[in-house]
Amino acid sequence: MFDIDVKALSQSAANMAIEFAPKVLLAVLILFIGFRIVSWAGRLLKNVFDRNKIDASFQPFLVSIVEALLKVMVLLSAASVVGIETTSFVAIIGAAGLAIGLALQGSLANFAGSVLIMIFKPYKVGDTINVQGQTGDVKYIQTFTTTLLTADNKLVIIPNGVIANGVIVNITAEPYRRLDLNFTINHKDDLLKAKNIFKKVTDVDERVLDKPAPDIFVEEINAVGIKFAVRVYVKQADYLPVMFDMSERIQLALAQEGFSVPYNQVGTRALS
Repeated sequence: MFDIDVKALSQSAANMAIEFAPKVLLAVLILFIGFRIVSWAGRLLKNVFDRNKIDASFQPFLVSIVEALLKVMVLLSAASVVGIETTSFVAIIGAAGLAIGLALQGSLANFAGSVLIMIFKPYKVGDTINVQGQTGDVKYIQTFTTTLLTADNKLVIIPNGVIANGVIVNITAEPYRRLDLNFTINHKDDLLKAKNIFKKVTDVDERVLDKPAPDIFVEEINAVGIKFAVRVYVKQADYLPVMFDMSERIQLALAQEGFSVPYNQVGTRALS
C-alpha cells in the first residue's frame, strides 16, 4: 500500500488552481468577448453586402465562412492563453484544409468564380447573357452556379467557375440595342425603290430611335441577288417585337410593289 500525503496533494492542487485559475478565466473571457465580436462582425459584413447590393444568395455562405475563420482564431487564442500548444492544432487544421481542398477543388473553383462575379458584376439577375454557348435570362446567381431561363423556357445551370474563366456577353447591359435585318432582292429589281421601301417602314415605326439614325445599305451583291442590310436601334424591351414586326411589314411591302424573293435566299436571324 502506498501512503498518500493528502496534505501535499491538497497543497499541490491549490497551487495549480492559483496558477491556472486566472488563465482559465482569461480564456473564458476571450471566448465570451471573441464570439460576441465574431457575431457583430458577421452582422456588419451582412450590412456591407446589403449596401453594396451583393446578391442575397451569396451572403449567408460568405458570412458563415468569415465567422468560422474568426471563431477558429478565437479558439486558438483561448487555448494559447491556457497554455495548450497550438502548433499541433494549426498543423491538423492545415492538413484537413488541404485534404478538403483537393477533394472539393471543382467546387472551390466554382465558389471562386462566384466571388469574382460578385465583385466585378458582369451581369445580374434579370439580364440576358450569352455564356458557354447558352443564351438566356439570368434567373438565379447562386453560390456555385448561375441559372439561365432560355427563350424556349428551359433552365440551364452553368458552373460559375467556367463562367468566370470564359467570355461573357451581356446582351441587355445597355439601354439600347442595334437590330440587324437582311433582305435580298433579284438583280433585275429596282435597287433605289427597294431602299425607299425599307426607309418608309423604318420611318413610320415609332419604336425605332432617331439617334443613332437607321442605316440602310447594300451589303453584298452575289449570284443569288442584291443583299440589303437594315440596321436600326431600339430599346431593349422592343428588340424582339420590332424584329418580328418589321420583318413582316418589309416583306409584305416588297411583295405589294412587285419584288420577288430570290429562289435560293435563306434568311437567318439570331436572337442573341
